[in-house]
Amino acid sequence: MPRIPRGHQGGYAYHVINRGNGRTTVFHKPQDYEAFLSLLSEAKTRHGVKIFGFCLMPNHFHVVLEPAHQTALSQFMQWLLTSHVRRYHQHYGGSGHVWQGRFKSFPVQRDEHLITVLRYVLQNPVRAGLSSTPREWLWSSLRRPQVVDPWPVGTLKGTGYFSPVAIAMTCHAGQTCARS
Repeated sequence: MPRIPRGHQGGYAYHVINRGNGRTTVFHKPQDYEAFLSLLSEAKTRHGVKIFGFCLMPNHFHVVLEPAHQTALSQFMQWLLTSHVRRYHQHYGGSGHVWQGRFKSFPVQRDEHLITVLRYVLQNPVRAGLSSTPREWLWSSLRRPQVVDPWPVGTLKGTGYFSPVAIAMTCHAGQTCARS
């Protein structure tokens, strides 16, 4: 029996996540991250999505994006994950699932909620103890600005947070975030 299509709308932002099958490591070395980023850029061009931020972790990833039309998000993710799995099995051998299942996506309001989600995504390596600051982590949109699109700044006026670095480094209470 076929799966029910997802109900995504174009012009809305989504926080998309997926995890390695059984929570296993998917990105074993820098070349694995680089290959996924290359596929991410190509998928963005092929399938009409804007990427506002992302973070690749050893066993999962986060992407904050906006599909151009109703089917763009599913087409984007299908192409990205299928291409990645093919590359992964060609490189490491084997077969079967690399990712835990269907990706998860959550709608994001285009206001302060977008700022909160981007902050959460970019601070992920700090919370996991993989870096001291979000800027240190090599595998996020903070270090790859060429992959991201301009944010819908018009909806964020008055927040005072227009810089991705400022967003990543600012906690909810206004203090600089650092791992304790």
